[in-house]
Amino acid sequence: MTEYFKIGKFVTAFGVKGELVLKHNLGKKTSLKGLQAVFIEERKESFIPWFIQQTRIKSADELYVQLADVPTREAAIKLVQKEVWLQEPDFKKFSAKSSPLNLLGYSIVENGKALGSILEVVEQPHQLLCRIEIDGKEALIPLHEETLIKIDKKAKQVIVQLPEGLLEIYR
Repeated sequence: MTEYFKIGKFVTAFGVKGELVLKHNLGKKTSLKGLQAVFIEERKESFIPWFIQQTRIKSADELYVQLADVPTREAAIKLVQKEVWLQEPDFKKFSAKSSPLNLLGYSIVENGKALGSILEVVEQPHQLLCRIEIDGKEALIPLHEETLIKIDKKAKQVIVQLPEGLLEIYR
């Protein structure tokens, strides 16, 4: 099964020819040169490819994107606020090695026990929040200097020491 990684979302339409502004979290300035398509999750676990005609860099974390079959501003507006996903090989190619998004798929481990796999990384000013599932419920695990012990890239684990009682609110 192909894995998809959320890289950002379309934040606005630009101009009259259907261009969109993609705000991304790839951790580096990129034009996504050579990328054929981005994916939008139309329904849960149903990713639809949107083929790229051209891209150009707007800033370190924003791109202008012209999609095929989006010729007008009105067509582009329908895609504003939609989350944008890449398939795993493309994600690895375009994301910075130091980007927090590279933690997707890693396991959160506390006291030698795996709590769950990181499904989403939410960047905030002073910490990262990692979304995992515990007993079928969504849980947000904070990563900052007080909770993060180690990131083991070989084992694909994020070792943490969480505040007492944090996990109980999710159970």
